[in-house]
Amino acid sequence: MFADTLIDSNWAQMSRRGWTTIASFALQAAALAMLLMLPLIYTEGLPQLKLLASPGMVAPAPPPGPPPETSASRPDQAPISNLRNRVLMGITRILRVIPDIDDRGQAPSDSAPDVSVIGSTGTRGSGLGIPSALGSNSNWVPPAAKPVAHAPLRVSDMTQGYLVHKVEPMYPALARTARIQGPVELRAIISKEGTIEKLQVLSGHPMLSQAAVEAVRQWRYRPYILNGQPVEVETQVTVNFVLSGS
Repeated sequence: MFADTLIDSNWAQMSRRGWTTIASFALQAAALAMLLMLPLIYTEGLPQLKLLASPGMVAPAPPPGPPPETSASRPDQAPISNLRNRVLMGITRILRVIPDIDDRGQAPSDSAPDVSVIGSTGTRGSGLGIPSALGSNSNWVPPAAKPVAHAPLRVSDMTQGYLVHKVEPMYPALARTARIQGPVELRAIISKEGTIEKLQVLSGHPMLSQAAVEAVRQWRYRPYILNGQPVEVETQVTVNFVLSGS
């Protein structure tokens, strides 16, 4: 009897435990189903459909008409040109007979001026040339030719015969103390009167050149005659400075 009681108690516990398991499984299945169906219940709205306006039909542009006819395109009014295919064409027709014009019997017009070419022998005009148009009493004189300036005649060395007045240079004291000596080359122009002009130093010691210039500037020459006329002469003068006892 005690064993029957234990069997009934165990069966009751097992039966109760089975129903609890089934109930728990059912609740879990229901919760899972609700989670799966939730997105289907709350759905997002679809975007609104907007109808786009159809583009209007544009009629095609009419074809361009023919260009207006101009006067240059007409063959009867084509411009006359000597260019043909970019090549200049010469004269193709020359008169074979040139008419003679004889005006010897015609009287000169009173309104025409009395002008003729210099040296002409025609019947019209006085034959005195263009100056005769100013009047028959005017005396036309050609302009005088301008004198041509000649460059000075170059002479390498003037002879002592042309030198009429010579001044000896004074030896500089400083150059004498320093024992400086030697030649000084000068270039000068002898004028028509024989004076020295445009005196320049070509070579020489600087301590000696100034004394040479001061002395040669006082020299006087006889004018150089060429074709009966005095002319300017370009020449060179050498002044030697020599110490005594050297």
